[in-house]
Amino acid sequence: MGVLLSGTDINGLQAGWWTLIIALQAVFISTYYLWSKKKLKEYESFDDTPVEWHPKPLVEDNVVVEEPPLMGKIDENVLNVGATSFLCMDKEESIIESALKSMAKYGVGSCGPRGFYGTIDVHLELEERLANFLEVEETCVYSYGFSTIASAIPSYAKRGDIVFADENVWFAIQKGLDASRSKVYYFKHNDIEHLEQILTECAKKKEINPRKRSFLIVEAIYFNTGEMCPLKRVVELARKFKIRIILDESLSIGVLGKHGRGITEHLNIPRDEIDLIVGSLEHSFASVGGFCAGTHFIVEHQRLSGLGYCFSASLPPMLTQASISALDIIEDKPCLIEELNESSKKLSRALSQLKNFNVRGDELSPIKHVYLKKDLTDRLKHSYLRNITNYCLEKGVAMTVAAYLRDVEHNCPEPSIRLAASRKLNDENIYLVCSLLEEAYEMVGPKPDLQVL
Repeated sequence: MGVLLSGTDINGLQAGWWTLIIALQAVFISTYYLWSKKKLKEYESFDDTPVEWHPKPLVEDNVVVEEPPLMGKIDENVLNVGATSFLCMDKEESIIESALKSMAKYGVGSCGPRGFYGTIDVHLELEERLANFLEVEETCVYSYGFSTIASAIPSYAKRGDIVFADENVWFAIQKGLDASRSKVYYFKHNDIEHLEQILTECAKKKEINPRKRSFLIVEAIYFNTGEMCPLKRVVELARKFKIRIILDESLSIGVLGKHGRGITEHLNIPRDEIDLIVGSLEHSFASVGGFCAGTHFIVEHQRLSGLGYCFSASLPPMLTQASISALDIIEDKPCLIEELNESSKKLSRALSQLKNFNVRGDELSPIKHVYLKKDLTDRLKHSYLRNITNYCLEKGVAMTVAAYLRDVEHNCPEPSIRLAASRKLNDENIYLVCSLLEEAYEMVGPKPDLQVL
């Protein structure tokens, strides 16, 4: 016969098992703790001194740089046709003096973004002055020209939106398009017929519809070609297909128009036809930074959504003051624009006579691209152009080979020498530039019998 256990006996046995399990856990934990502590002591006694660490340098000492960096001001005895200070504001003593006074008052930097202790009274003054100058409701100032358009595009265009852009837009616009994650259609450079064809096809496929935001992005003067945008035709198409226009006037502010207000003034296009105007303070103003201009509704959105505005330290007050002083000169002396336009025309005419080079760039554009006529690979063209610019620098003329990220950029342009006209470029200077280019071609350029495999 089996043994019968009462309820009290069963409860007692269960309690005993639980006691045993808890005891075993306590023994295991205590043993593990004492063992790990012993190991730690052994490790500490084994390595009492810290190991000396030699981090690998970010850049090796023996790296050969293809293009030597240019430090400080260029020698006054050198003619500089590479810098984009079109109105020569970098030489104005009144601007330099105002910047130094501002530095003495505010210090070197603003020490914060605009929304967090980085807004100074000169920022507000510059924004108000730019709005009045451009005849728009409002502007907002960025601390870096590149980040202005690169931040403005993704603040409006998002995933699911559609963007139409010229295939030769410069790198900052390309980065803005990447950041927007929108669907992008590139049309042939300044080819309005091709743009209309793409818009018509998208309209038929219902890609352009009220549920999607559509944007058209162009440059007033294209940095990669020096050619002017046919903006009147662009505006007509935008109005027909109900597309918002983002216009980059970085190179045209202070260059085009009777008062230097850009391509809209030059072509007499109403400002309200353009949804957002983006400009730079780094060319005609010879300062640093950029700005967005438009209606209060459009610009105010930038202050909350423009990444370069929200998360970057604001434009240093001394450079802000320099921009204000440059704007004073542009407003007081509109004749400077006429002088620049005349220099640009003369340079275009002279460059068109070169025997060994092709030239690209609108007559009124201060940016001119000079290409080798000889049919070579891009690598060889870049190498010969580098030799030519080095030769010219030795002879007293500073110019630059346009730099591109060939594995990154969309529709990377052909290697070229990028020349920049300025209002002080006279006939003698233009003759020197052109004669030196031909001389350099003969001395260090490709030889007639060069064969490309």
